[in-house]
Amino acid sequence: MSSDIEHGERDLTAELASPAAGKVGIPVDAICVGCGRTRVKRAPLAEVSKDPSKDPTELKAEDLTSLKHVCHRCGSATWWNAVAVLSGLLEQEGGEEA
Repeated sequence: MSSDIEHGERDLTAELASPAAGKVGIPVDAICVGCGRTRVKRAPLAEVSKDPSKDPTELKAEDLTSLKHVCHRCGSATWWNAVAVLSGLLEQEGGEEA
């Protein structure tokens, strides 16, 4: 989904490639509870999904929970509210691995 890869002026592919996104897990769009900044973060499925057995591409916002991750703007590890699994980025990664 192109809308999944570019949100307005944000380049989600570049955000995912940034070290600030993390190294392990599925790409999620998340909001820092400290400063309100929205960024792409990687999170293990078991950490953000209420049902980790569910296919990540089928998750909806109400299926997601919060995760602890570094916020460079806040300068510490804070809680982030996951608001969406970025299935376009997830599919893009799956295509690169094949």
